[in-house]
Amino acid sequence: MRSAAILLTCILFSYVQGVAIVTKSRCLCKDAGLNVISHKAIEKIEVYYASSSCQHMELIVTLNNGGEQRCLNLKSKFAKNFIKNLKREKR
Repeated sequence: MRSAAILLTCILFSYVQGVAIVTKSRCLCKDAGLNVISHKAIEKIEVYYASSSCQHMELIVTLNNGGEQRCLNLKSKFAKNFIKNLKREKR
């Protein structure tokens, strides 16, 4: 009887480990973001690639005045050019 209980416990633990846990999206950008921003206003641009916590790529711009962070709209011409140049640099 004891071996049956141990076997049942092992089966349950192996099932629980295989179950996918669905979490809420932890994306940094909550809206579409900026379409255009002056190059002079940008201190740095951070690229966050799609991951298990956020299913899409994000571009976060840190501004010179006060370090405020803003999201870039990935569909904008500005962001598309940045991504294209980034891919070109990686080659």
